[in-house]
Amino acid sequence: MPSDAAYNVAADELRQFIEQFEHLEAEKKDIAEQQKDIMSEAKARGYDTKVLKKIVAMRKRDKNDLAEEEAILDIYKAALGMI
Repeated sequence: MPSDAAYNVAADELRQFIEQFEHLEAEKKDIAEQQKDIMSEAKARGYDTKVLKKIVAMRKRDKNDLAEEEAILDIYKAALGMI
């Protein structure tokens, strides 16, 4: 059985991990609300938020992978008479 000192140290460390995680969760929630506010502002100014979100996702990706996917998409669309 662990000693009281070891138990207290482990409990303190555990509490610290939990509190750090909870702090990050709160920050994540605040950031998500800020992102929502930005998209609401963009929508109020007439921007299409679905397209904005797609652009954000595209900017995160590797340029070569994105270019390859767009080229294949164009080929498929052409084959289906969509362009």
